[in-house]
Amino acid sequence: MLNSNNSTDLRPPPKRRNVPRYHDHSSKSSGSFCLKCICCCLLFWFVLIILLAGAAYILYTKIEPEVPVYTVDHFDVNAFDVQHDFSLHTELVVTVKSDNPNNHIGFQYGTDSSVVVMYKNSILCEGKLPAFTQPHANATMIQIPLKGDSEFGTDLQEALVKNRKTGQIPLLVEVKAPISVVVLDFPMRQVTVLLNCSLVVDNLSPKKKAKIISSTYNYAVEL
Repeated sequence: MLNSNNSTDLRPPPKRRNVPRYHDHSSKSSGSFCLKCICCCLLFWFVLIILLAGAAYILYTKIEPEVPVYTVDHFDVNAFDVQHDFSLHTELVVTVKSDNPNNHIGFQYGTDSSVVVMYKNSILCEGKLPAFTQPHANATMIQIPLKGDSEFGTDLQEALVKNRKTGQIPLLVEVKAPISVVVLDFPMRQVTVLLNCSLVVDNLSPKKKAKIISSTYNYAVEL
């Protein structure tokens, strides 16, 4: 007979090796690097803005910029004749005084300028400013010759007759000039200056000297 052995050999399971785990820090380090770059860029621009603002303030307080003053000094009539076809031929010479009170700023006048003289919304004559550079602390007399042929209908004739009787003829002088500001001999960006001058003169006769009774000036700047 075979003897049966009820005892069972229990063996412990084999030990498992724990595989070491490595944490990936590359994503965290790259994110931290990008954040540092952004902070450095913001700090750089912040410091640059402060430096530029400080330099601009120092420059502004040093040069003390002032707006030039323009006035119509003379108004000469060379021709103001009604033609056979009832058109009007006009030749004027307007002398404008440009007073630059700045000690460190000059002005450079460009070539693409225009000057128009109007009466009752009708253009009498046109011309342009000469191109020149006005130095600092300077007053310059600018002579502007103007010529034109325009329609001179019944309404304008009647209005002019009334104005001549009262000795007060209203005119509008429109000036458009490209000007560059010159700071310490360095030209800056060019802007367009618009000047409207409402004049009242006593006559427009070529044989008499026109006297300016009153004048009003309005300025605007186009960047």
